[in-house]
Amino acid sequence: MPNLKDIKRRIRSVKNTQQITKAMKLVAASKLRRAQKAIQDARPYALKLRDVLNHISARCNPDLHALLDQRDGKNILVMVVTADKGLCGGFNGNIIRRSAKLIAENQDKNLSLVLAGKKGKDYFKHRSTDITHEFIDWTREFNYAKAQEIGDLLAQLYIDKKADKIFMVYNEFKSVMQQEVIVEQVLPVVPEPLDAAKETDHVPEYIYEPDEESILDALLKRYMTVQMYRAFLESSASEQGARMTAMDNASRNAGDMIDALSLTYNKARQAYITKELIEIVNGAEALKA
Repeated sequence: MPNLKDIKRRIRSVKNTQQITKAMKLVAASKLRRAQKAIQDARPYALKLRDVLNHISARCNPDLHALLDQRDGKNILVMVVTADKGLCGGFNGNIIRRSAKLIAENQDKNLSLVLAGKKGKDYFKHRSTDITHEFIDWTREFNYAKAQEIGDLLAQLYIDKKADKIFMVYNEFKSVMQQEVIVEQVLPVVPEPLDAAKETDHVPEYIYEPDEESILDALLKRYMTVQMYRAFLESSASEQGARMTAMDNASRNAGDMIDALSLTYNKARQAYITKELIEIVNGAEALKA
């Protein structure tokens, strides 16, 4: 028969855990509102800038800028964006599994990693993959200037031919309940395919001021910064959504566990009371005899 003190101690412990998960859910909900607004404001501009650059790169001279150089080399760089903390469901696990799959698909190439987030570092530091740069605690200090720093770093690695292709793996925010793992090629910029049927008669020409090379350089620098900024905002919103959902589920499970333990406690308590009553009755009967 279970010990009443042990059951009561267990119920108290689960109630304390439930208070923590409820508090974490409220904190995540508060952070999610800010992160969701930030990504909703940044996403349209970032996606439109990417479309514009893809459109221009298909119609300009690719020799004018190193970031437009299409190379078929074997140096692959993957930037993996995870969280610095856990307790967010499958958020980190999904990113790590997709990254590991991408690494397995490119075993015949020279693959290196840029890691953003402590969870990704903790996993990949025990693997044989080369880690070139790490950005830990990015969620605490991330801003547009940090995105520019990371964007400039990736662009320089590509210009120096230390990477022939650069991919980014991150969680795209869909809703509080849904996040989608995205594998996106950042560099080289993928030109928009020209539709032969539409482009045969007339190929649009752009007029550049001051000159084509300066415009491309400014656009590509802005592109790298904005794409980094968007990806990290997507990841931040996804992390808070996943944590909010995970803590809500944990609070519900704790409630179910408390109900089950309370039922067990009441049954055990009733059994002890019944046993004591039987002993009293048996004692009284013995005295009468």
